[in-house]
Amino acid sequence: MAQQVRGVVARGKGEPVSVETITVPDPGPGEAVVKVQACGVCHTDLHYREGGINDEFPFLLGHEAAGVVESVGEGVTEVAPGDFVVLNWRAVCGQCRACRRGRPWYCFDTHNAKQRMTLADGTELSPALGIGAFAEKTLVHAGQCTKVDPAASPAAAGLLGCGVMAGLGAAINTGAVTRGDSVAVIGCGGVGGAALMGSRLAGASRIIAVDVDDSKLETARRLGATHTVNSRTVAADGGDVVEAIRELTGGNGADVVIEAVGRPETYRQAFYARDLAGTVVLVGVPTPEMQLELPLLDVFGRGGALKSSWYGDCLPSRDFPMLVDLYLQGRLDLDAFVSETIALDGVEEAFEKMHRGEVLRSVVLF
Repeated sequence: MAQQVRGVVARGKGEPVSVETITVPDPGPGEAVVKVQACGVCHTDLHYREGGINDEFPFLLGHEAAGVVESVGEGVTEVAPGDFVVLNWRAVCGQCRACRRGRPWYCFDTHNAKQRMTLADGTELSPALGIGAFAEKTLVHAGQCTKVDPAASPAAAGLLGCGVMAGLGAAINTGAVTRGDSVAVIGCGGVGGAALMGSRLAGASRIIAVDVDDSKLETARRLGATHTVNSRTVAADGGDVVEAIRELTGGNGADVVIEAVGRPETYRQAFYARDLAGTVVLVGVPTPEMQLELPLLDVFGRGGALKSSWYGDCLPSRDFPMLVDLYLQGRLDLDAFVSETIALDGVEEAFEKMHRGEVLRSVVLF
């Protein structure tokens, strides 16, 4: 029987979000209903509210979440009622060309629930990233539920559902950071902070955090940075971020530079701040109108690799349980990303705090 619960809805471009009654149908074949316990306020949700993803309003926001499976539909075998799960937006199909080539982290046909949740009047909702977890309960494809150790804090574990996994994966999976490497991370919000932590976990010897905000750089040291560069201060003093990174790496540049801002100017810094044959990883999300211009000879002559990281190139079934285990062992401080916990009606204010750079993550607790 369909259930009515409260959820955070974005009705129109740029409009403040509202807490409304939504209808969650019983799970159909391959689907699951999850009782949400915690959901992080991610910048992607703000992109949805601002119309930066698409215009399929109204949106049911929220996607960075953990909870308990309440019920499953026909044919579901991977999870069962009572399982503690982290929700993901890469439910791999197993059939596309990426999956068939053994690269499911690039799956081109990921699954979502076929049924739609609705407003009380029957208006269909578009769930953010196919999840819609700023709600007491949500309907997802069962493949979007990754079972992890229930001893983990829902507020911390849920962050693996998007931003923290994006940053960790940018370092470990996409950038292939390994012991002894030098790494620079440009942009030290939640994703960049996770990239710092991932670099430390991988054994990087020198980890340089770059940002314009001293408070973020202070946090970056707690997350794994060995050195910090305030690019605004460097520029005011007539210096250059690229040179600052080179000075900290023996004049050579970093082996891996992770760009977690998503702007052309910071990408150029990343490109020139890497060592010869080094790697640039773009994990910051650009806007559609942004353009990048680089001398092709420099692209050729510097060698190495220019990569983009989609969701940290993660495979949830592989990565989430492993990272939760590291968290429970005290080797991965996911709690460090939880700046505050809030109620469901605090999401709009959390967007403002995020915009002002006051938090790594506000997390809704249910």
